[in-house]
Amino acid sequence: MKLPQPTRRRGSLAVAPAGAVTIPAFLLPQTFHTLRHTDRWIARRESRYASTMAGEPKPKRQRVEEIRSKEHLPDGITETDEEIKHKWFVGSIDQGTTSSRFLIFNGAGDPVASHQIEFENLYPESGWHEHDPRELLKSVEECIEGAVKEFTKAGHKLSQIKSVGITNQRETTVVWDKHTGEPLHNAVVWPDTRTTSLVRELRNKEGAEELLDRCGLPLSTYPSSVKLLWLLQNVEEVKKAYEESRLAFGTVDSWLIYKLNGGAERDGGAIHVTDATNASRTMFMNLRTLKYDDKLLNFFGIDRSKIELPKIVPSSHPEIFGKFTSGPLEGVPIAGCLGDQSSALVGQCGFQPGQAKNTYGTGCFLLYNVGTEPVISKSGLLATVAYDFGKGKKPAYALEGSIAVAGAGVKFLSTNLGFAEDAIKAAELAETVDDNGGVFFVTAFSGLFAPYWIDDAKGTLFGLTQHTQKGHIARATLEATCYQTKAILDAMAVDSGHALETLSVDGGLSNSDLCMQTQADVSGIPVVRPAMRETTALGAAIAAGLATGVWGELDDLSEVNRNGRRVFEPKLEEKERDRLYGKWQQAVDMSRGWVKVDDE
Repeated sequence: MKLPQPTRRRGSLAVAPAGAVTIPAFLLPQTFHTLRHTDRWIARRESRYASTMAGEPKPKRQRVEEIRSKEHLPDGITETDEEIKHKWFVGSIDQGTTSSRFLIFNGAGDPVASHQIEFENLYPESGWHEHDPRELLKSVEECIEGAVKEFTKAGHKLSQIKSVGITNQRETTVVWDKHTGEPLHNAVVWPDTRTTSLVRELRNKEGAEELLDRCGLPLSTYPSSVKLLWLLQNVEEVKKAYEESRLAFGTVDSWLIYKLNGGAERDGGAIHVTDATNASRTMFMNLRTLKYDDKLLNFFGIDRSKIELPKIVPSSHPEIFGKFTSGPLEGVPIAGCLGDQSSALVGQCGFQPGQAKNTYGTGCFLLYNVGTEPVISKSGLLATVAYDFGKGKKPAYALEGSIAVAGAGVKFLSTNLGFAEDAIKAAELAETVDDNGGVFFVTAFSGLFAPYWIDDAKGTLFGLTQHTQKGHIARATLEATCYQTKAILDAMAVDSGHALETLSVDGGLSNSDLCMQTQADVSGIPVVRPAMRETTALGAAIAAGLATGVWGELDDLSEVNRNGRRVFEPKLEEKERDRLYGKWQQAVDMSRGWVKVDDE
């Protein structure tokens, strides 16, 4: 079925015309030679040797692996950590808002091959944001081909790739005909705001006040539920498929898993699943049971007999996500699936309550591990599933908060104010001064998000004098991100009851040593920056690797992505930290009331 193709234009998220970019392999880290699980490996080898000598047939799985690898050590010889780290590899599909990537990681968590492709974003009307679902799939398939070529060119064998994980943009909504496997509309992307009036109506509906406690999310334009409801109300083909009980719904992970397994034509039936981290962003799943909640579905008017929802499964499993049915990875299992922000937390090994990660991009996304029981925030933060690795273990939950302006503030200095030729140079300006010179910059270009929730604030500079330089304003811009991060982390600690231990960081702005040291000083805790920043992709690889034996338990990940990491320890005295944060809070209070929301 041919999808309606709206007028295409490039927005701020779109980049140059779609093309392929091959990223060079990273150097392998220094190694060590400690024997790993020696007794277990010796016992396994001796068992295989004994059964072979006795003439017993080998287990089917062992025979298949022998055919695939053809690289076995003689009986009685064990594998060292070094051999394990570089013998087996895990792939990771990282499907984002503006590009798709495929990376291949070794057992040490180092990427050895990768390929990235940008695709076109569609903006048919103001506030609307769409993807062609077929282009998403095509970009992923091309990335796999590109990375595999790089992988084999480096001398590795495809048989060494044990499994593949998937991480994806969350909330983006895809609908298709379950009989044909063809999409019925373009995917509605997570920041799309066409549902604004619909959300306003739903907030006045009976039962709206119960949603947050059941699913962890407040009503807004982001969740998949309101996007699906809009499609059912406004797109005739979607409405017809629903009435005829042939409508399939899913998020990007569901769509990719469905198609990579062969779609509707798969022998034995289509695989239509999603993991709990993605399902927790739909507003259809009960946060405590990790199952679809009839009260939530009824609130949105969804009749389960007329729509095929993806089965909610753990984030890590050796079989339930199926296998590739074509391409260079044909037969390789898909064994892991995580929404992008959860995947970044896993990639940072944030497995303990009180551990948090912050991704410093255009804005910031913070996830804070609160343990095995969900916490409903009193500060307007979101409650979500951090990961669910199954195997009889409880899922981990997280609180999530976001900052609208981080890297965007630095870009503002270069693009709007002409402080420097680009954002990187603007950030470097902050290093030309010893402190902020008394300047505070509340970067509330569109109000302030959690935990402030101030809609009538605007970007405001405080403390300017005749001695103020560009460097002071640049430094104040970096500090604004750090102060807002502290405010969210403090709220998360209060909500969860878990003291914050460390903050792991990634994203473009984390490259600034000054910004990361400031974050440690402001927050009063260590800030950990890994040398390898592809933590979102690594998280999906970890989920898949745990399911297929590349790593046995979470303890086996203690050395993953640890080489070359840097820890920024707080240097400010507590009294000075409190004084500066008090000035920031004063600036926030004074930024209120600059605009009347009703008059915007």
